[in-house]
Amino acid sequence: MDGVGSAAEPVVVVGAGPVGLVAALLLARHGVPSVVLEAAARRDPSGSRAICFQRDVLDVLDRAGCAERMIARGVTWTTGRTYHRGDELFAVTFPDAGSGEVPPWINISQAEVEAYLRDLAAAEPLVEVRYGHRVRAVRQDADGVEADAGAATVRGTHLVGADGGHGAVRELLGIGFPGRTFADRFLICDIRAELPFPSERRFYFDPEWNPGRQVLVHQCPDGTWRIDWQVPADLDLDAERTSGALDARIRKITGDLPYEIVWATVYRFHERCAETFASGRAFLAGDAAHLYAPFGARGLNSGVQDAENLAWKLAFVRHGWAPPELLRSYDLERRAAALENLRVTTRTMEFLVPQTPAQRAHRLESLERARTHPDPRAIIDSGRLAEPFWYLDSPLTTPSGPVDGFPREPGAPRPPVPGVLCPDGPCTARGGRTRLRRLFGTRFVLLGPTAVEPPEGIPCDSYALDEIDTEGALREALRAGPDTVHVIRPDGHLAAVLPGGTPAAVAAAVRRACGRA
Repeated sequence: MDGVGSAAEPVVVVGAGPVGLVAALLLARHGVPSVVLEAAARRDPSGSRAICFQRDVLDVLDRAGCAERMIARGVTWTTGRTYHRGDELFAVTFPDAGSGEVPPWINISQAEVEAYLRDLAAAEPLVEVRYGHRVRAVRQDADGVEADAGAATVRGTHLVGADGGHGAVRELLGIGFPGRTFADRFLICDIRAELPFPSERRFYFDPEWNPGRQVLVHQCPDGTWRIDWQVPADLDLDAERTSGALDARIRKITGDLPYEIVWATVYRFHERCAETFASGRAFLAGDAAHLYAPFGARGLNSGVQDAENLAWKLAFVRHGWAPPELLRSYDLERRAAALENLRVTTRTMEFLVPQTPAQRAHRLESLERARTHPDPRAIIDSGRLAEPFWYLDSPLTTPSGPVDGFPREPGAPRPPVPGVLCPDGPCTARGGRTRLRRLFGTRFVLLGPTAVEPPEGIPCDSYALDEIDTEGALREALRAGPDTVHVIRPDGHLAAVLPGGTPAAVAAAVRRACGRA
């Protein structure tokens, strides 16, 4: 990883899906050019595919330039309900966002989001997308990377492999992809219908119309409903259509109301994680690095967070603000996040699709016990929803004390300690009312009782908390003492929380967060 290369050389991004395009757009925001190589002659995915976008990921997509459009178009939901044989076991409700704030969840198809990102990339001079360029070889030397795409060879300072679970980059780099594939199959349909359901996530265990298995229902824009059924391993979708069995399945949900099938597919779920996310100057992101079962929406959401984590680090190294060693932290941080997601989603799949007699007995007993249990959420796993990871053990994080009691269970509120994603809140800065997270993206942010003198050679914005926190919400969310200084990375994670932060302590924390420890 020695050297930063020429500022005119691009970063090579392989894959023009959402993760690759987000990486390219975020690099452009940092002033770094990229060339995106896409194997397909054109990319026009069908069906909803990934549909659930979480609040913290919408902040990343806001920095990429498309969140406002997504929120205006998508279906906002704040409640998830779980049923067993027709009876509601519990509901989870997320705080609704106020006016101008980011909703906790929206549903919008991956295909639409990709179209927004393609539009942004086409209008961005620092991003060049080349379709019909299948990468067949990757070569590295001390100064850069070459991607051989048949008739064209593209050279750059670094390479981002975001070409999906079946992409070429991981194999060309010789990186293993251990894990497993679940034999059970799942049928997904997008149907268009006027259904009398609220905008909620609804999960059904063992409904009478799919006994012994489960069904998940989500609303999407334009009166489209996404329905996921667990089905037998030998289900034949064409035979289902021909026999009328597919219509019968859908009618169990729509009743006699008219509907139109927009898209249907059958597939198996995978649980895999690459052995490393980095090889020299080449990196893996998104499905190229990890595959999860989708219950919990941890796939594309975590892939977007991969892209942001890598983009700011590549930019800082390219601009000479950080040493090449900073890039080592990408594998350390994002692979730890992937392994946590893998742990959570594997437990979910073992509950949804039990593989052993003991697991099947546990599922049945848990579902029955949940009817009278004081907290059925503690024993029923219908998918622990996506959330940002915490970099407590990262070499970039300045620890502020023991973390033995840190809440690591899925969905638990995380205290604002170093390594955790910085909380959001209203503030007044840059000439008007905004949100704290809109100050993040390309520079470090320093928050102190007064504006803090930033260290030389590293781009930082410094704010006096008392001046921007006109409503007091930020101080409360950050649990800030009267003399605390918060050091926030470009991707919004807290790098340090320094009570009585001296200029020397602040400078040391920023240098550490840039890989200069």
